[in-house]
Amino acid sequence: MSLEFLWYVPNQVAAGHRGDTITEDHNSLDTLTEQALALEEHGWKGALLGTGWGRPDTLTVATVLAARTSSFEPLVAIRPGYWQPAHFATAAATLDRLSGGRVRVNIVSGKDNLGAYGAAEEDQAERYGRTKEFLQLVRKLWTQENVTYRGEHYQVTDSTVVPRITPRDGRLHPTLYFGGASEAAERVAATEADVQLFWGEPLEGVRERIERLRELSAKLGREHAPLEFGLRVTTFVRDTTAEAWADAEAKVAELANSGHARPDDHRRGTAVGQQRLLDLAARGEVLDDNLYTTPGRFGGGGAGTTWLVGSAEDVAKSLRKYADLGVTHFVLSDTPYLSEIERQGTQLLPLLRD
Repeated sequence: MSLEFLWYVPNQVAAGHRGDTITEDHNSLDTLTEQALALEEHGWKGALLGTGWGRPDTLTVATVLAARTSSFEPLVAIRPGYWQPAHFATAAATLDRLSGGRVRVNIVSGKDNLGAYGAAEEDQAERYGRTKEFLQLVRKLWTQENVTYRGEHYQVTDSTVVPRITPRDGRLHPTLYFGGASEAAERVAATEADVQLFWGEPLEGVRERIERLRELSAKLGREHAPLEFGLRVTTFVRDTTAEAWADAEAKVAELANSGHARPDDHRRGTAVGQQRLLDLAARGEVLDDNLYTTPGRFGGGGAGTTWLVGSAEDVAKSLRKYADLGVTHFVLSDTPYLSEIERQGTQLLPLLRD
């Protein structure tokens, strides 16, 4: 199976995300379009658009970027609870039709500012129960007509999404990505997602999770095409190995001196996947060949917790090892976002395509 490479658009209100260049127009239409066009020019398939209450709406951003590009594929992160499934299925189907089939969807189940947009607090079982129903219902609305669904969280009667999703080259509907490392999350992924996204864990941890998810898919009776796997990680690339490590250590020193809170002081630190990343630092500063764990000690969270550091050849070698395990979707990034789109598109992607 061919490998796919996407980037990341942080979609933040405040400038300077993870060391990005600080400008007043960092999230303007022109700036975001510049990034999307650079992704097209330098060989990227598209980009994940970050989500969260208090940030620009991801589907709106995806729509304007699709309108200003010709091949850029937005991976739209959304949260069940914020969206009703029938409403989202219709909105995404409309954008998919207008963009010529370029929409991808990342379902996020982590906690957010629920009260701000009218959702109720739920325990883990309820959150993932809602997510499972959301995935089931959205898929049905994209592939069936006159859908009647009676779940614990969602119900619809004779619901049909218009416009209909147009199958393209074997793609029946937008690809549904999903993350999560807890047992409840893995059961949802094994049966309902198209792609399970992993954070930047060591190879052995990813291998174990792929094996477990494949076993779960068989045990629970997956009804869809086989589950695929993706990696969301920071790739810190420089011209030489020595230069990359010197710059990476300097950047971490800046984080340490800036007084950033540890990520486990934040509510996201309670998530199983995030905690797995934070725990890696106790095993060593560098795991495998070049997985740098120290950033997580000084404010790195999510994909910024661990970095793959090195020359383009070093990082490509590491990413190929993940591919050998079965990972086929890669969501990479580093800051400054715009210049790294070009650097890594020029230096790293050709090595991976070879």
